[in-house]
Amino acid sequence: MPAGTLSAGARETDMATIDVLNLAGEKVGSLELADEVFGGINEDLLWEAVKHFRSAQRAGTHATKNRKLVSGSGKKLWRQKGTGRARVASIRSPLWRHGGTVHGPQPRSYDYAFPRKKVLGALRSALAAKLQDGKLVVVENFNLNEVKTKNLRAALDKLKAEKTALLVENAGAELNDKLELSARNLKGVEMLYGPEVHAYHLLRYDRVIFTREALEKLQTALKASAPKRKAEVA
Repeated sequence: MPAGTLSAGARETDMATIDVLNLAGEKVGSLELADEVFGGINEDLLWEAVKHFRSAQRAGTHATKNRKLVSGSGKKLWRQKGTGRARVASIRSPLWRHGGTVHGPQPRSYDYAFPRKKVLGALRSALAAKLQDGKLVVVENFNLNEVKTKNLRAALDKLKAEKTALLVENAGAELNDKLELSARNLKGVEMLYGPEVHAYHLLRYDRVIFTREALEKLQTALKASAPKRKAEVA
């Protein structure tokens, strides 16, 4: 084998891993992380993805009244000629006080087309950034015995999520209602299902907590969409 070329076995050995914890903060296993997903950070792409996401969230309901919408008579104030004054058509003219607004903002959508490959690339970069900062946590599951915000808050404290946190559950056949109801009253805590996660969500929260199954499925999807890298040749 030529020098500088890694075998398949060597590539698997070098693959990064992350600890899998339970809700008590104890290690119960580990998970291999694909280099295609967690291998690099593209800050420019992250900026583009966040900008697009926030633009799409804008309501765009701003509006100004033009001369057709402002109140006031449409009658001509005085005759066109012979008065010595400037001609004027209506009291609703933009030149007059309380008149209509010219070229003012009108309701519109701020959303625009953004390539799906860029969305997925930004998601890979956001995951890599969280892993690099030590802010990515993987738990075995979010199985709660009852709907109780206090118990979830205690579990998050054991997982060192004292600040804001994003909880990502696997979008299986049965949705985790107990987790959703327990998390909705916690300030700075949001719960999402795997397919809903965007790079914006990962960057918005201080700590991101995935279930093992949710991260495995997301990693598989992102790995499949990652650009194919050419084999290294000496």
